[in-house]
Amino acid sequence: MEIDLNSDLGEGFGPWAMGDDAQMLSIVTSANIACGGHASDPETMYRTLQLAKENGVNVGAHPGFRDREGFGRRVIPMSPAEAGRMCAAQIGALMGMAAQVGVPVTYVKPHGALGNLAARDRDVADAIVAAVRAIDPTLAMLAISGTQSEQAARAADVPVFSEIFADRGYLSTGHLVPRGQKGAMIHDTDEAAERLMSFLETGLMPVIDGDPIKLEAQSICVHGDSPGAVEMARGIRQRLTERGVRISRFSTV
Repeated sequence: MEIDLNSDLGEGFGPWAMGDDAQMLSIVTSANIACGGHASDPETMYRTLQLAKENGVNVGAHPGFRDREGFGRRVIPMSPAEAGRMCAAQIGALMGMAAQVGVPVTYVKPHGALGNLAARDRDVADAIVAAVRAIDPTLAMLAISGTQSEQAARAADVPVFSEIFADRGYLSTGHLVPRGQKGAMIHDTDEAAERLMSFLETGLMPVIDGDPIKLEAQSICVHGDSPGAVEMARGIRQRLTERGVRISRFSTV
């Protein structure tokens, strides 16, 4: 078995840091880098991109609602077309900084409330995919498995890789349990690793409101802003490797 390990990184702003990007980038194989919406700024992007290049990590844009106070976890009302253009502006910002570092941006993963909205609203998903395709038809989407985002990318013939979450609970719809609700977060590394191994062996994901559901995945996300994120990511990588799973970046080639 082989799978990618990704994390949301570069989510600081100015002198304020979120998580330990340097440590996470020594563990994960793909980095979803914030690009000025919910977090980040040019220098934060630059530093994170440099670290990603040094570690040979796959780079993706991580656009979100312009909501720094809410960390992009609140839906900001706008039309699907506006959401697509908002993503395009942020992807362009990261690509501009990536050109300064000399590293390619190969995929896009919407952040937080935007990602969850696109997962359930096909119009929003279609608008984001169209914006990505217009920028570069070779850019891939990293989409929550089994959702409208995944289906929209496939319908538009945009490369798509599906992800599951190591540290988040699932509903029988395939959507994530909303933060703040019981079962939304998994904090125990052993529990997370065992759930992932079971999924990789069976293709079935446990949910909090019914029988396990079938999903596909080429990548596993460990949130970089969660307490103990580095220990969780390191522990998961170690346990999966010990069980014969090869951790390697997905390829858009």
